[in-house]
Amino acid sequence: MLATTLSATPWGVDARPVTVEVDVHMGIPQTQIVGLPDASVRESRERVRSAIKNSGFDLPPRVVVVNLAPADLKKEGNHLDLAIALALLAALGEVPQEALDGRLLCGELGLDGSVRPVRGGLSIADCATRQAMRELILPAENAGEAAALRSVPVIPVRSLGEAVDHLLDHRPIAAERAAVPSPASPTAGPDLSEVRGQEAAKRALEVAAAGGHNLIFIGPPGSGKTMLARRLPGILPPLALAESIAVTKIHSLVAEEPPSRLLHTRPFRSPHSGISTAGLIGGGSIPRPGEVSLAHGGVLFLDELPEFRRDALEALRQPLEDGEVTVVRTRARFSFPARFSLVAALNPCKCGHLGDPRHECRCSSRAVERYRSRISGPLLDRIDMHVEVPAISLQELKGPPGEASADVASRVIAARDVQKQRLGDGCSTPTNAAMSTEDLRRHCALEREARTLLDTAFERLKLSARAVTRVLKLARTVADLEGSEPIRAAHVAESIQYRSLDRRMGSR
Repeated sequence: MLATTLSATPWGVDARPVTVEVDVHMGIPQTQIVGLPDASVRESRERVRSAIKNSGFDLPPRVVVVNLAPADLKKEGNHLDLAIALALLAALGEVPQEALDGRLLCGELGLDGSVRPVRGGLSIADCATRQAMRELILPAENAGEAAALRSVPVIPVRSLGEAVDHLLDHRPIAAERAAVPSPASPTAGPDLSEVRGQEAAKRALEVAAAGGHNLIFIGPPGSGKTMLARRLPGILPPLALAESIAVTKIHSLVAEEPPSRLLHTRPFRSPHSGISTAGLIGGGSIPRPGEVSLAHGGVLFLDELPEFRRDALEALRQPLEDGEVTVVRTRARFSFPARFSLVAALNPCKCGHLGDPRHECRCSSRAVERYRSRISGPLLDRIDMHVEVPAISLQELKGPPGEASADVASRVIAARDVQKQRLGDGCSTPTNAAMSTEDLRRHCALEREARTLLDTAFERLKLSARAVTRVLKLARTVADLEGSEPIRAAHVAESIQYRSLDRRMGSR
């Protein structure tokens, strides 16, 4: 007897539908799984058989053939266990085929028949919506996350027996209710008022938050670079619903435990400098998101930037430019969202004391040059702001607390609202940093003095065309924070000062 049902398998940040076909007939008892399964899927035959027996069902000695269609799509993970088990029970006559129609099933089975959580619950719910399913049956631990999409009824099950009882209407299970979204508020965390001194760096952090710009902090050890970076999420606007869905989708694929609901906190990722290119960008036989995608919607902090692998740093060019990562494999092409705020930190030299009046730098000119050359010019050109963070004095350290994150966040949110109105709700990332060439032409009108100043800076600082574009975007953000529609010379001047890395790192 033949039975079919629908399941799903992870594919990038999404899920692809998989039709599970089970045929049972007489012959030497054996179970075969075909359709390009990986090792974890092939092992499901033992889990399924034990789960069915331990759930109180008879499993007669038969030949069982499981086909996973489409046959050219590689299947991996533990997502298909529940669908295979229920299709097998339908093929044995324990469950009517009509009960499986219109339902998408995902979940890992324990040997005792329990249903364990899987990764990517939100992506699976999205897949069920696209397939116009009437119900989605998931492990109870995944139900809260999947229900947040509010598009398809999500039935939480804890065991194979519960799933069968629901399908047979013996003990129907109520659909999971979506959690009520928490009120929009800035991200809780370390407060900017805890940072003493460094007023210029704090101003740069505010500009970066307001326009979605990337920045790099240059300064000696202990000057507060990491403190500043960790306080950026606290002044960013709260996640919108679409952003929360995108962030949750990504984290659900890699988290040790699936999120129980939508994530409302902007991520802050700080990978170690020894991370591989695949770990930073994403990869694998079936690629999974890397740190740049896990930072989507939030902050990626790279401390001691020159210590990272050169190939890993160069791979950052695409996400910094396009806001996404593309990984190509023999059978498929994967795209991961990677629209994050990059904050990088580095010392001015290997010992860290070049330009520090209180410590002597012992690095030779060649050593300084070698240290700086670890970061390529094209990569630096894609970082909007180069900010000096000098060593703090004792007087500044004993000074009063600075402005609170909530006060800075209010100005940032006001500037972001202006950008949203200007660029339109249809823009996926309505920030100045993401403006197109056409947006620049329409919304970055310079006063005459501002244009003259920018032309002079282009010649004297030998700026590239990309750098000039980024100066314009920065100037637009500075003007938005001031509430000015035209871009004035003062706005351009502040933007230009963020573009000269060599001058900020000091010279021998």
